[in-house]
Amino acid sequence: MSKLKGINRRDFLNGVALTGLTGVTLAGAAALGVSPAKAMANGLVDSKGAWTYPPAKTGLRGSHVGSFEVAHAISWEGKSYDRPRKAKDGQYDLVVVGAGISGLAAAVLAEEKLGAGARILILDNHDDFGGHAKRNEFNVDGELLVGYGGSQSLESPAHYSAGSKAFLETLGIDTEKFYRYFDQSFYERQGLTAGVHPGAETFGESGLLKRSRTGGSHNVLAAYGDAEKAELSTLITGLPLEDADKKALHHWLVDQPDWLAHLSRDEKIDYLARTSFEECMIKHGGLGEMARELLRDEVVGTWGLGWDALSGLEAVRFGIGGTLGLGLDPLDVPEPYDSEEPYIFHFPDGNAGVARLAVAKLIPNAVEASTMEEEALARVHYDRLDLAENSVRIRLSSTAVEARNTAEGVEITYVRDGRAERVEARYGIMACYGHILPFIMPELGEEQIEALQWPEKVPLAYVNVALRNWRAFKQAGVNYVYTPGAFYSNFSLDFPVSMGGYAFSSDPEKPILVHMVHIPKAPGLMSREQHKAGRYQMYGTSFEEFEQAAIDQLTGALGPYGFDAERDIAAITVNRWPHGYAYEYNELFDGGWSPENGPHLTARARVGKLAIANSDSSAYAYVNGAVDAAIRAVDELFG
Repeated sequence: MSKLKGINRRDFLNGVALTGLTGVTLAGAAALGVSPAKAMANGLVDSKGAWTYPPAKTGLRGSHVGSFEVAHAISWEGKSYDRPRKAKDGQYDLVVVGAGISGLAAAVLAEEKLGAGARILILDNHDDFGGHAKRNEFNVDGELLVGYGGSQSLESPAHYSAGSKAFLETLGIDTEKFYRYFDQSFYERQGLTAGVHPGAETFGESGLLKRSRTGGSHNVLAAYGDAEKAELSTLITGLPLEDADKKALHHWLVDQPDWLAHLSRDEKIDYLARTSFEECMIKHGGLGEMARELLRDEVVGTWGLGWDALSGLEAVRFGIGGTLGLGLDPLDVPEPYDSEEPYIFHFPDGNAGVARLAVAKLIPNAVEASTMEEEALARVHYDRLDLAENSVRIRLSSTAVEARNTAEGVEITYVRDGRAERVEARYGIMACYGHILPFIMPELGEEQIEALQWPEKVPLAYVNVALRNWRAFKQAGVNYVYTPGAFYSNFSLDFPVSMGGYAFSSDPEKPILVHMVHIPKAPGLMSREQHKAGRYQMYGTSFEEFEQAAIDQLTGALGPYGFDAERDIAAITVNRWPHGYAYEYNELFDGGWSPENGPHLTARARVGKLAIANSDSSAYAYVNGAVDAAIRAVDELFG
């Protein structure tokens, strides 16, 4: 249970649904137009008879209890399930394993190929669809708060492939509208900016240090002009570091030396590409361990790694402090981040908006949204996702345990409610986690199995803390806080997005969501080994530990500005993803591999009438990676 009295109540377990249905018992289900049997069958009622609505559940979510046990039993313990003699439902045209964005996109695109009325079944092991694109809802003092529990935004959509752009258009998503819906100057008008609050467990107690202006969340400790250099110098003085580290840090960040002046431009790029940025800090900056700890996690939210496992060239691409004197233009190095688009393409529920619009396309009567604006407040009727009369069905809490080819097509065996069930189809698309495929696809060859097992997904937790107000943030003058050496690497107020009748919290007296990021690592190891070690750490971390860390960090940074956890925190949802971001090739460890060239090409090869999708198969952890994988898989099967 929660440590906070204010959320030690029934909605801690069940959440607070948008329509106020939380806590409705089986006896009342029929009054809402759903039979008790159907409510139970579709996961709308828990074992104690309380009505549930997945987006509104608080506590430990993401890879939640009930979503991973079957897969772990197969992969860790070698458990097997008997093949059911009789198949359910009759033959489908297509079965898709995985209801994330890739699986949903595959279903949408396949339906276009096969025609209206094609019978498609989508299976997923979670109690909600969307994969990592999860929606979190809260009702705080009568105010609806909607947030994202995973996949965050559409990044640089102008650079999407023609197919991914067309998919967004098919769903009715016009990315140009976000220029109106995302209030880019809101926090600036409020006088808020970024701050630094070193973690007490690493650095000892210290105050919140504020920047008046930064180049974004990745550049809190960078300075781009004389005024910023003077301010950063003052900030360094206030850091809980020894004088020697402060002096070295000042030289590295404020004086901005060209510490590779003896090399030509091309030689600099070559050296930086094969040298970790942390090694550069040691060899060329003289930074001690504590100073390096302060800088290590500047981009951990992007890579799931610190500078010990990322190259110096990657630091140049981000325009990180310490690289600004090298004379290298971040846009004129190999593989630059060259998009001119702002980071604004964000639904109130993140990319859950994309997933929900895909479901609306597939099962119109299940999602009350025909436009991207309507999605913001749309209710999903989970009891309508798996109706026999649907041509497309989504079957949740169903974990695939075997997928194989047959003379007639394919068959998929899955486990639901502890029982094995089997379905047959003409074709199948495996849009689930790549690591599980060697355990459930018996026809895979050794080379493909090895390629599938090679990458390691990035573990991460996105934690949403619902506050009753954000007065303390306003008083402190911050909306984003970098917290090096702490359990959460950073926390921030929600994106200022208003659309479709959903209004962002523009008043400090009103409720708001705070987004906190935790990524477990094992500094010093190679990237894949860090991800593996971090995954085990995450499975061993309880909700109470996530909660206590949130309380401690928010109180430590904002307590002096009036924050009171007992009074101000209304609810907490921990979106835990031990298998998070798809693995992307790291130039320090993976040579010249890229989305165009690497083991993922072998891993994703079609097996008979079973194609493989998911962002894993694109080696690219973004929405367009997932969609492009779906396009490829559908083309492999249907041309």
